[in-house]
Amino acid sequence: MKVLFLCTGNSCRSQMAEGWAKTLLAGKVEPFSAGTRPGREVDTRAVKVMAEAGVDISGGSPKSVDVYKEKDFDLVITVCDNARETCPVYWGKGRKLHRGFDDPATVAGKGSSDEMALPVYRRVRDEIKAFVLELPGILEK
Repeated sequence: MKVLFLCTGNSCRSQMAEGWAKTLLAGKVEPFSAGTRPGREVDTRAVKVMAEAGVDISGGSPKSVDVYKEKDFDLVITVCDNARETCPVYWGKGRKLHRGFDDPATVAGKGSSDEMALPVYRRVRDEIKAFVLELPGILEK
């Protein structure tokens, strides 16, 4: 099963989701991630909190959803409201699902210290993990 996690920048939430899926659902799903307006690099705080949980996403890089224009997915999951609104319609037969998560950078606030921001990143990381663990049941439906 090919699953695409889609958000705006592909720098945090969708990268976390892809990392969790690779780790927790290895052999069950083939995960990918992309953004509708990809950023330049993966959020360093996202990398840090995922590493704390034993998942390495440091090798990831933000990609445009256009990279996957010709690829068929079984499931396309938008993980932010903005991506849900702008999600392309050319995904063939694949199902779409929306499961929005807070943007940790926005919730923590611009210029916030790691002491203030990392708890927010950890909360979102853990929420995404719980959702990814639900995916096998969702994919069976």
